[in-house]
Amino acid sequence: MPVTDRTSGAEGTEILDLLSRIRRIEIKTSRLARQQMAGQYRSVFKGHGMSFDEVRPYQQGDDVRAIDWNVSARTGEAFVKVFVEELELTVFLLLDLSRSSLFGTRYSTRRDYMTEIAAALAFSAIRNNDRVGLILFTDEVKHFVPPRKGRTHVLRLLKDILDFEAGELHSGDSGIPAAAAYLMKVTKKASVAFMLTDAAMPMSDLPELERSLSIVSRRHDMVVPVIRDPMDGELPAAGLVTLEDLETGESRLFDTSARLVRRRFREVAQANLEKACEVFNRLSIDNVVLEIGQDYVPVLMHLFKRRAKRH
Repeated sequence: MPVTDRTSGAEGTEILDLLSRIRRIEIKTSRLARQQMAGQYRSVFKGHGMSFDEVRPYQQGDDVRAIDWNVSARTGEAFVKVFVEELELTVFLLLDLSRSSLFGTRYSTRRDYMTEIAAALAFSAIRNNDRVGLILFTDEVKHFVPPRKGRTHVLRLLKDILDFEAGELHSGDSGIPAAAAYLMKVTKKASVAFMLTDAAMPMSDLPELERSLSIVSRRHDMVVPVIRDPMDGELPAAGLVTLEDLETGESRLFDTSARLVRRRFREVAQANLEKACEVFNRLSIDNVVLEIGQDYVPVLMHLFKRRAKRH
């Protein structure tokens, strides 16, 4: 990825570091896409739907519902529309990059892990000659890249993800409904949409989550990898500790030496995750929970195989 660097000092170092990160991600994930994921991806996410090809004269046995009445009226003869199966897909990557995506305790941050998974999916898609688009959101959609093909386009998507700044604190509301509505607005054509999120939201947000996803999943094939950190919902026994909500900026004091406090904290986090996954399952949206540092390839492969059997 050649660059003409006219900057100096810290700015030039940041640019070179960014390019180095992109290159490392490309080397790893493109190899995974080529050697492990591409075949399974192709068998599951085949082109689906029909697109108009041409009109031809009506033949005995043709479905009358296929008659093109406009052409037939102009020519005085019956013509039918011919459709062909679409072999290419449009794939969208929707990444939840709210401030909680910056959290990570052992291996990497949630955002770094999401970026690698998104890259593996994108390289699998372009090997299948599919178009890939990008939607980045927090509590609202912040960035959109229209779907295109090719390696250069995927590298641009990776740069946009790594460059993204979460910005100011917000209300803490889930941005999934906003992202779902935006996807419906930017494309009328059925697509495959991978939504990578931590699904961290209060239970009061679940009805709106279900309402928005019930609409978008009717048109688009949704897959939701839920990204968790090994310490999500866990409190160390460290006495009085002030914890800050990364989404809202709200701070609360916890007595982490109390076993009941630690257990309740864990139970609430687990319950919120389970309720969100229940919404996905109720809407027949494929979902899988991935923990930062976990080898995501076999998990995604298992998901793809399960989809293939069902479809």
